[in-house]
Amino acid sequence: MATHESRLKRVLPKIHTDRTVLCLLAPEFAELMVRFRMENQHHLTRWEPSRSSYFFTPAFWKAQLSANVDSFRSGQSCCLVILNQNENEVLGVCNFTQIARGTMQSCHLGYALAAIHEGQGLMREALTAAIDYVFLELELHRIMAGYLPHNKRSAGLLKRLGFEIEGQARQYLRIDGKWQDHVLTAMINPFEPDC
Repeated sequence: MATHESRLKRVLPKIHTDRTVLCLLAPEFAELMVRFRMENQHHLTRWEPSRSSYFFTPAFWKAQLSANVDSFRSGQSCCLVILNQNENEVLGVCNFTQIARGTMQSCHLGYALAAIHEGQGLMREALTAAIDYVFLELELHRIMAGYLPHNKRSAGLLKRLGFEIEGQARQYLRIDGKWQDHVLTAMINPFEPDC
C-alpha cells in the first residue's frame, strides 16, 4: 500500500466539478494568475495581507507556482487554483497550507474568489470538491479555517460546508495592514471511521 508521501510525489491533483477545474497551476500559466490578481486587487485588499508590487508580476507567479508544486510534493501544502472549464481563466484559489502529519493530521484553509463570480455558488462548489480531496486522498483528519468577524459571506460559506466555530483569536492575522481578530472554525473528516 502506498504511503501518503509516495502518493503525493506521484500524482498532482486535477479535480473537475460541474463548472470548474481545480489544479496546481503550472508555472507557464503564470499570466492567468497575474490577470486574476490584477483584476481583483482592490476587491481582495480588505481580506488579505498587504501585497508588494512584485506580487502582481509574472516573475513572482512563475516562482510561486513552481514553489506550490514543490510544497505539494513534499507534503506541506495543496494550493489549488480554481479555473473555468476551458482552463483559460482563474476564478479563484483555495489553499490548504501548513499540513501537519503525526498526531495532528491537519491543515489550514484559505480561499479567494474573483469579484465578478461572487454569489454564484462557485466557491462552495469548488471547496466541496477540494475538501473531499483533502479528506479522501490526502487523508487529513481536520481542516481549520478562520474568517474576519465582519465577513458574513465567509461565515455563511463555511457553515454551509460543515465547519463549526471553535472560538475567536485576538489579533490573529495581519490583514490589510493591521492585526485583526478572526473567528476560528474547523471541520473533521466525515469519511473516517469512528474511533
